[in-house]
Amino acid sequence: MDKYTKALELIDAAHAQDPKTITPPDSPAPIPYELHYANKMTKYLSLRCPSAPETLRLAIRAQHLKRWEVPRSSYPMTKIGYHSWRSGLQKRQAEIAEGICLEAGYSAEEAGRVAALVRKEGLKSDSETQVLEDVACLVFLDDQFEEFEKGYDEEKVLGILRKTWAKMSDEGRELALKIDMSERARGLVVKALEG
Repeated sequence: MDKYTKALELIDAAHAQDPKTITPPDSPAPIPYELHYANKMTKYLSLRCPSAPETLRLAIRAQHLKRWEVPRSSYPMTKIGYHSWRSGLQKRQAEIAEGICLEAGYSAEEAGRVAALVRKEGLKSDSETQVLEDVACLVFLDDQFEEFEKGYDEEKVLGILRKTWAKMSDEGRELALKIDMSERARGLVVKALEG
C-alpha cells in the first residue's frame, strides 16, 4: 500500500469513530458524521482544485479530525471562548494529522506541510490554504447552512454569510453560487450579498 492510501485509511478510520451519524441521500445506511463531512470536503476539492497535491488532499480530508472529542461546551460560551475552541481544535487536529502522515511514511517536511494547512497558516498568502478555506466554506454552505440558520436571528445569519463570503476566493464564490439550496437559504445568501 502506498503512503497516500495508508494515510487516507488512517484518517478515515479516525473519522469512522465519530458517534454522531447521518444518513446522506446517496447512502442506504447511516455513516459517521465526520466521515460524511470528509467526503464532502473531498468532493468540493475535486471541483475547486482537481490537481491538488497529496499534502492538500490529506489536509482537506483531515479537517475536523476527532473534533467530537472536544465539544464546543468544553469552552466558555462567549465569542472569545468560541475562538479559543476553534484555535485549540486546529492545533490538535494538525498534530493528529501530522502523526498519521508520519506513520504512513511521509517525510517530516511533508507531514509538517499537512499540519500547516490544517492550521490554515498563511491564509492570505498561501494559495493552497485559500483552497482549503474555500472548500470548508463550500461544505458549510452546502451541508450545514440550512440547519445552522434556524438557530439564529436573520441579522446574525446575514452577518455570518457575509463573513463566509469574504473568506472565499473568486473561484470559491463561483462554486458557491452553483450550490443547490432551498428557496429560503438561497434568499438569505442573495440578501447577504446585496447588503
